[in-house]
Amino acid sequence: MQGLKPPTDPNLLVGFETADDAAVYRLTDEIAMINTVDFITPPVDDPYWFGQISAANSISDIYSMGGRPLTALNVVMFPAKHLDMGYLKEILRGGHDKVVEAGASLVGGHTVDDEEPKYGLCVNGIVHPNRIITNAGGKPGDVLILTKPLGSGVLFNAVRSGKLPYKNLERDTLPSLAALNGKAMETALQFTLHAATDITGFGIAGHTLEMALGSGSQVILHFDRLPFYPDALHMYRKGETTGSNKANRKLVEKKLQIQKGLTSQQEELLYDPQTSGGLLLSVPAAQADDVIAALGAAGVRTAVQIGEVVEGPYGIVVV
Repeated sequence: MQGLKPPTDPNLLVGFETADDAAVYRLTDEIAMINTVDFITPPVDDPYWFGQISAANSISDIYSMGGRPLTALNVVMFPAKHLDMGYLKEILRGGHDKVVEAGASLVGGHTVDDEEPKYGLCVNGIVHPNRIITNAGGKPGDVLILTKPLGSGVLFNAVRSGKLPYKNLERDTLPSLAALNGKAMETALQFTLHAATDITGFGIAGHTLEMALGSGSQVILHFDRLPFYPDALHMYRKGETTGSNKANRKLVEKKLQIQKGLTSQQEELLYDPQTSGGLLLSVPAAQADDVIAALGAAGVRTAVQIGEVVEGPYGIVVV
């Protein structure tokens, strides 16, 4: 969207001029509409897992704005001449089941023939205009809480290259990726939530930098507190990587200081692209323990304080 003039409609509350996760448009004094669309290529060969993970990934953008998903449309690209249609049926079944779990309605979609399968959702939701959560509201004195582990990108590639058994991925990682972020956001909204985003393709460093930029503050990340999926670091040590790591490193390199002594493999974890990652929540430090306890009580399996927002020029310092 670079080079395009932002819309001037006063009812457009969040548009493309920021790095937020979805657009928000005010309909009435009580209701604003959230719009988002996302689709991905298959991270795994199992079509049902693919459908679930992609749907959870798409729906997450509604949650990250503090909203509630209402309707979803399938976005499908599928090589009908090369893959059995039963594969597509299972993808759509996985997506449908996740939409229903989110309390939304799957109402149709669009399909085109393509050389590689791709699947996702266009999701619509609602939020009160005065209760929109963006990635730009973090305040010095806040702490950052993460609600899913990191490192899924390298694990997907490791399975493809044969370095990691698929059973390890299915046991340790896929259930978390397919989990909705709804409970985490619903719980966080019971507290003073200043900012939020979900961790996806830019990795923990990239999305944290977006929050730092939007908040005009510095973020301190504690590497030793970052939660990682089993085998993620081991796969980097075995020489595995992803196609996004270099670009993600370049995205943040001018605003990232690594003060902690990390190996090159540990550094790569900061740039590892996530699919259907967790929420990054910015809350007052005084509420941190209560937020983490409430997330655990709500069934959120990972809820870790990984950093804090401090005064200073925007950027990230890893300690």
